[in-house]
Amino acid sequence: MLAPLSLLAALPIVSVWAAPMCSLVPSKSAGALAASASATAAVGGAATGSSSGSSDVGDDVVATTWYAGWHGSDFPPESISWSKYTAVTYAFAVTTPDVNTVSLEASDEELLPKFVDLAHQNNVKAMLTIGGWTGSQYFSSAVATDANRTAFVNTVLGLVSKYNLDGLDFDWEYPNKQGMGCNLISDDDSQNFLSFLQALRAEPAAQNLTLSAAVGITPFNGPDGTPMSDVSDFAKVLDYVAIMNYDVWGSWSNAVGPNAPLNDTCASGADQQGSAVSAVKAWTDAGFPANQLVLGVASYGHSFSVANSAALSGNTLNAYPAFDASKQPLGDKWDAVAPAGVDQCGAPTAGGPSGIFDFFGLIDGGFLTANGTVADGIDYRFDECSQTPYVYNPQTQVMVSYDDAKSFAAKGQFINDAGLLGFAMWEAGGDSNDILLDAIEEAIGFTEVDC
Repeated sequence: MLAPLSLLAALPIVSVWAAPMCSLVPSKSAGALAASASATAAVGGAATGSSSGSSDVGDDVVATTWYAGWHGSDFPPESISWSKYTAVTYAFAVTTPDVNTVSLEASDEELLPKFVDLAHQNNVKAMLTIGGWTGSQYFSSAVATDANRTAFVNTVLGLVSKYNLDGLDFDWEYPNKQGMGCNLISDDDSQNFLSFLQALRAEPAAQNLTLSAAVGITPFNGPDGTPMSDVSDFAKVLDYVAIMNYDVWGSWSNAVGPNAPLNDTCASGADQQGSAVSAVKAWTDAGFPANQLVLGVASYGHSFSVANSAALSGNTLNAYPAFDASKQPLGDKWDAVAPAGVDQCGAPTAGGPSGIFDFFGLIDGGFLTANGTVADGIDYRFDECSQTPYVYNPQTQVMVSYDDAKSFAAKGQFINDAGLLGFAMWEAGGDSNDILLDAIEEAIGFTEVDC
């Protein structure tokens, strides 16, 4: 049950303290990224570098992660490797039918101030995501009119003031595209979203805020329901967008494919469902600068029930094997068998587990050793096209498509080569001993420095 916040629009809007963000810099070897950062500062109107809407130090590089508040008892904020991030984003506040109110779980209202305090103690930006898969239901109405946009600006700035935030992340899934099934949508969603962001950025209280958006692997939909061909105006009011390059394949697919493919242009036509390579091309072709793109990376994978006959050819794992959707495996300790019932939209659900294995869960589950390498008795395949791994337990007949240190390093190299701004990992608690985090940061060339 979501506990509504007080009428945030009524809170005084004040400029917030901006933490000095100086824990990470690109090393001299990260040439493409450094050049990207310099170019970013020149993008007119965007809150990057030294532009008018920037934070005090600016987002020369972005090394960020989302912190899932609902895992707070098992992974408290003290467990975050703060020194390895420039920002950490708390998830989620959700939209409501009342444009003057967003909602947080009661537990989030207790944990969020602690999260912000720890971020500031560690000179890291504390951000908050509004939306998410189940939290985007009322974005469309919140930005539909001038009056609503003005009210929603006041509402989100009230959040900033109340919790002393350094930035806001908007995870609208999705403008003019149905997400969970009962979101309000309009042909004008993307234009209205842009108008809202422009109004927000124009507020004095937002001048020092980092504003970001978590986005799909194609640009926002235009009035005709297809991706917009020009999203350049969004780059003038957002510091960056984080491309959610994960859940590309999953239990809803017709075969076992890569959860977070780096590339799919090398795959057969039927297997080209999206990737980092194609997503960056789609966004840059639509006018969004590469140096304001952040690559979303996943510290988790999806599991599938795959018969030995489909999984293996001799001792080799097959690519894109069929799976039995009626036998969804249970994931790690953060997974659960949901009861049958109805979802948030009132639609009937069969229940069952999600089948998600976080990276730590693959170690706990015996697929991987403590150092993240494949365990004895487990079959492993690294797909050279998608640059992602698969593991398979022939005894339980469970296959998992996931990311490991090798695939994270490949994504880090891609971030450099493509001149992107950095990475955003879902989620902080999914890693194990920073195996994934260290791999991508070392590949990019991030170096920790003192303030």
